[in-house]
Amino acid sequence: MAIQLYHNPRCSKSRATLALLVQRGVEPEIIEYLNDPPDEATLKQLRAALDCPVIGMIRTKEAPYQENGLETASEEELIDAIARFPILLERPIVVNGRRAAIGRPPENVIDIL
Repeated sequence: MAIQLYHNPRCSKSRATLALLVQRGVEPEIIEYLNDPPDEATLKQLRAALDCPVIGMIRTKEAPYQENGLETASEEELIDAIARFPILLERPIVVNGRRAAIGRPPENVIDIL
């Protein structure tokens, strides 16, 4: 299974993580999640691979988080919100099999390679 990168090319951390992967000889499958948003099942798999609560994979400063009162949302409601508003997904996320890491900073992903 190829290493996947949930990527936003406009994000400097995402670009830096991609560069780090390439420097290490990894050519990831790039998923531009804003153009090809993950469904709820995929988001649940990402959460499990990240081994964190859903809030750990959300960008809480984005407008859809604040405008939709997600501060008190359940895990299921947060998954639904990310599926509806993919801008909420923290980036970049590198997935290697059953393991994943958020590249903030980019070096966070090295342990799962």
